[in-house]
Amino acid sequence: MSLPTPTLHTARLQLRPFTSADADALFALHSNAYVLRYWDAPPWTERARAERFIATCRQMAEDGSGARLAMDRSSDGAFLGWCGLTRYNPDYRSASLGYCLTEAAWGHGYATEAAGDLLRWGFESLDLNRVQAEADTRNAASARVLEKLGFVREGTLREDCVVNGEVSDSWVYGLIKREWCPTSEPVLGH
Repeated sequence: MSLPTPTLHTARLQLRPFTSADADALFALHSNAYVLRYWDAPPWTERARAERFIATCRQMAEDGSGARLAMDRSSDGAFLGWCGLTRYNPDYRSASLGYCLTEAAWGHGYATEAAGDLLRWGFESLDLNRVQAEADTRNAASARVLEKLGFVREGTLREDCVVNGEVSDSWVYGLIKREWCPTSEPVLGH
């Protein structure tokens, strides 16, 4: 069962399917060690990883397992990162939220804005009941984003990641549809 990747518009952002033209910007994002310091994998060292990521996004849409969207600033078209709902399970009506933004995009509310619109799409179009997210316990900014969106910290996965020999813990967050409070009306693209 396919899951067509939507195009969504917020007040300041366009969320859209990835294209091959995004590979350079995606590689720049995921090869930045500072941006990925709390990530569950090391920074990319070869551009081919970006091409594989884009292919995986297409495959998720084809097999119905999720949707990852490139995030552009509407005012100038600048690539700011991505957000996605993955591990979509229509039987359990659940999915996992993830996002990654360029360092220049931090602190402007873009992650909250993009993820909020993606959650709206998930709850309303996919009829999700639960969305889960994880954040490294050292990543206070990501924890704030999730809490602004209404996620509840449900527990800690102790020493669940080892990246480049460094062991880290993750917080698990959950958001249930009946507890979700949409903040604005979406504008769907064509």
